[in-house]
Amino acid sequence: MNNKIEKWTSLKDIQIYLGVGRETILQWIAKREMPAYKVGRLWKFKISEVDEWIRSGGASDDNYKLETPEEKSTNSPLNNSNEGDKNVCN
Repeated sequence: MNNKIEKWTSLKDIQIYLGVGRETILQWIAKREMPAYKVGRLWKFKISEVDEWIRSGGASDDNYKLETPEEKSTNSPLNNSNEGDKNVCN
């Protein structure tokens, strides 16, 4: 009988393990129910739970598209530049 307890993993370790950025992981937590636990101000993970979530399609882009930083900046209301708009302050 193996009673070994799985250790908690940090956000940085999960980034390295999955090869994705911090913002991607935070979006997965917020929008795709990635298994993660807030301990104080830190996010903690169990690798076995993350692996299962990935195997079940949690990280799949089939049904959901995450915005890249470039898309966020181009979709920003501050960047809506209409060429026909003549309301420019000089």
